[in-house]
Amino acid sequence: MHANSFCACAVLAELEACSYRNKSHAETLAHITPIIDKKLKLSANSSAPSTTPPSQDARLRAERQKDHYSHFILRLAFASTEDLRARFVRLETMLFKLRYQTDDAREKAAFVDWTRVPELVERRNVFLRKGKAYVPSREQMSMVVAEFTARLKAAMELTARALPRLDEDDRLAPILDHLSKNFGTSDSLYLDGEGVVPGSAITADSIDALSVHFPLCMRWLHIKLRKEGHLKHFGRLQYTLFLKGIGLPLDEAIIFWRKAFFKHTDDEFNKQYKYNIRHAYGDVGGDANRRGKGPAPFSCQRILSDNSPGVGQTHGCPYRHFSVENLMALLQSTGVNDPETLRGVREDVAKQRYHIACNRVFEYTHRDALKKVKEEGLWDKSELDTIVHPNTYFKRSYLLGQLMSTGEAGAGAGMGCGSCPMAGTGASRTIKREGNGDADGDVKMEEN
Repeated sequence: MHANSFCACAVLAELEACSYRNKSHAETLAHITPIIDKKLKLSANSSAPSTTPPSQDARLRAERQKDHYSHFILRLAFASTEDLRARFVRLETMLFKLRYQTDDAREKAAFVDWTRVPELVERRNVFLRKGKAYVPSREQMSMVVAEFTARLKAAMELTARALPRLDEDDRLAPILDHLSKNFGTSDSLYLDGEGVVPGSAITADSIDALSVHFPLCMRWLHIKLRKEGHLKHFGRLQYTLFLKGIGLPLDEAIIFWRKAFFKHTDDEFNKQYKYNIRHAYGDVGGDANRRGKGPAPFSCQRILSDNSPGVGQTHGCPYRHFSVENLMALLQSTGVNDPETLRGVREDVAKQRYHIACNRVFEYTHRDALKKVKEEGLWDKSELDTIVHPNTYFKRSYLLGQLMSTGEAGAGAGMGCGSCPMAGTGASRTIKREGNGDADGDVKMEEN
């Protein structure tokens, strides 16, 4: 059953990767179908021999047993936090839609109570008979998917309530923890040092220098923090978790934020902000928060899908939440002046391909190092895959910078920034421009 769950994890991770990389439905289907057939095949009942009822067909029974076991084990593994539950529901819904779309048409004939589809009845899109509505195949998808999602959400909430009793089982708890923390691009990986550069000690005083390696969302937060001496709640949370993910210890995080909040007294800082920092690190809070080491650093998907920033707020993704004009100004202020790159970013943003826009900027700003890595075969393919997490962006940028300065393809010995292709043209210059009050250099956040 443990192996079955890893097969299901692999399928869901591939689906998530397709969504991160903005693959079309056709591309996703072509990519995922052979993976599903190999790891989690689920044949239609109509594929059973005509002489054997589907319930008695050994092959179908084995496929369904594997699917059921893996699904319910993953429910346990991903029920511990709201983020994991939402992620699991989203990916299971994607898998369900793909399976439903490729299912045998004979298994889609459906009659439901008319009260389940009032909007279709109102539009006279269904055939009614004896209180039942026949739903045409073209209308079934939205109804069935919505029902599946609602039921799975409710089931995950019930599972979460039962989890405390499972903590007492020394056999099951490690398996579930292993599954949830080894799931492809899981945010949980960044709680265990995935975004940390080995052998490098990060302190409060090194953040300014390291900010040239930050993705644009975190560069923007750092710029605004240095300029204004304050960030609102969601901006602080997004940035605190990112810094935790790159390896800034709790004691150094408190020092960093205390120095950054230069407009506040010690008493104000201790009363209003210090607890939230400790909570983000899992140092305080309920048992679940402490046991889980606090929330995981936010992934690109989480940042894109969370609430959009309002007036005065700085969280979110600049590619998603800035106007095009302000995005171009911010990119140029960080050293991205290549017309072709900026034109590509405009096109990506217009098509809502925010991940691609961010990766485009990364490839431009690290073009020499990436060329060296590819030509000399220093990194494997997985280390050059599309970036879908801010902490991955930082780690990859830092390592590429070390490669160019020392020739080492792995982790460097010290945390410097002179080797980064954007060094000298990034945060320090932007902060200086904004600090001087130059209106042309003051980039303001606006919603599209």
